Amino acid sequence: MAANSTPTNSLPPAINHPNPNNHVFLRQQRATHPKFQCSSPSSSSSSSTDGKFMERSPHEGRMDIAKLKVKEAGERKEEVNRKIASQKAISVILRREATKAVIERKRGPNNSKKLLPRTVLEALHERITALRWESALKVFELLREQLWYRPYPGMYIKLIVMLGKCKQPEKAYELFREMIEEGCEISHESYTALLSAYSRSGLLDKAFSILNEMKNSPDCQPDVHTYSILIKSCLQVFAFNKAQTLLSDMVTRGIKPNTITYNTFIDAYGKAKMFAEMESILVEMLSDDGCKPDVWTMNSTLRAFGTSGQLETMEKCYEKFQGAGIQPNIQTFNILLDSYGKAESYEKMSAVMEYMHKYHYTWTIVTYNIVIDAFGRAGNLKQMEHLFRLMRSERIKPSCVTLCSLVRAYGQAGKCEKIDGVLNIVGNSDIMLDTVFYNCLMDAYGRMECFAEMKKVLGMMEQRGCKPDKTTYRTMARAYSDGGMANHAREIQDLIRTAEASKRTRPDLR
Repeated sequence: MAANSTPTNSLPPAINHPNPNNHVFLRQQRATHPKFQCSSPSSSSSSSTDGKFMERSPHEGRMDIAKLKVKEAGERKEEVNRKIASQKAISVILRREATKAVIERKRGPNNSKKLLPRTVLEALHERITALRWESALKVFELLREQLWYRPYPGMYIKLIVMLGKCKQPEKAYELFREMIEEGCEISHESYTALLSAYSRSGLLDKAFSILNEMKNSPDCQPDVHTYSILIKSCLQVFAFNKAQTLLSDMVTRGIKPNTITYNTFIDAYGKAKMFAEMESILVEMLSDDGCKPDVWTMNSTLRAFGTSGQLETMEKCYEKFQGAGIQPNIQTFNILLDSYGKAESYEKMSAVMEYMHKYHYTWTIVTYNIVIDAFGRAGNLKQMEHLFRLMRSERIKPSCVTLCSLVRAYGQAGKCEKIDGVLNIVGNSDIMLDTVFYNCLMDAYGRMECFAEMKKVLGMMEQRGCKPDKTTYRTMARAYSDGGMANHAREIQDLIRTAEASKRTRPDLR
């Protein structure tokens, strides 16, 4: 989240202000903030100042030595305290890990039924949080064997939600049945968790069946949260009619949609470029006195118009939302940067960057990825590299997206040696790479007609456990074709067709 050190009412005017001189985003700036300049700091020294230090009296010298000794003693004490604290922390961690290891060993008929509740519950919580569903179910099985165990609906609900996130709806249903068998009270929360598990996996028929079951159960009536979950799942698979039917059903049953419900519709319609439907939902939301737009409403609307290139409409919407008292956050500025960058409106993009710096909005990995990619696509390698160095100096770890932007820019500029530098970064880090990165690398080498390096990318993918896809081989075929190596291009195309015919994932190019 952004850290804004200025009062809310001190923000400059909104985007579409008629006076460009008072408008932070639309004023025509030729120079960006010094933070984004590639300049080395200058240093200066004063001989007169040095002279004053040289002319100190013996008494002043003794005082300085005494102060220095006191300071050194304090630093030594702090260092000792840090070491003691570190040793204690390590000891606690080792004891915890050793105790939790018991959980994994104590299986079978002779297992312990007197494990400490805190140890078992902590182990279960950690696995649920990390979405390690198989391990979590094993720990839960051990938990149920303890002498102190009592069935608790909340624990079951947490596990069912976790299984839904892990796309394990059948396992979630098994737990739901066990919950009933253990005599736990079934509530609308447990039904909603199960409905969420099915809807997350795209099993909408099952989810609707559970919704109908809830409607017929007096004690488990669906609420706005239940409907919002199912609406979101419908919209994710572009089942807009079903989502609208659910919204109508809510109104019929007297359940008022909340801000999250409306935001889900606005975001989905915006991504599908269904602007008329999006504006209709927004109007409906504004007419609801008990449901006000928030920053997520603003961000979804700005993203919809910005990604479709409708910058003027985006700016007008920004002005209206600010007029309604909704203040931007870091995601808002990321959307503006991305929209201006893709539209090659670099002056406005630089103005947003300066605004963020002026009002102390902390940049995230997403912010850096957007601006690095924008300047890379513009061929401004100097600014791109400066931003990348700034990103690393702030200890923000580059992602696969960052590296793709660098490789793509260097490939377009024909800088093969710079790509080698990116690969050195990869070799000295634990950045998780995917097929998309290697496809970018393949494309960059192909553009520069570095065919030997291009073919080596397949070996790199094999070492990293990444499987080439159709894009990988089509990129190779296109590079060979553009480079006048028609025979190589036909060979790869034939291998792709053979692989598709035999349902193999990867043609053998060795």
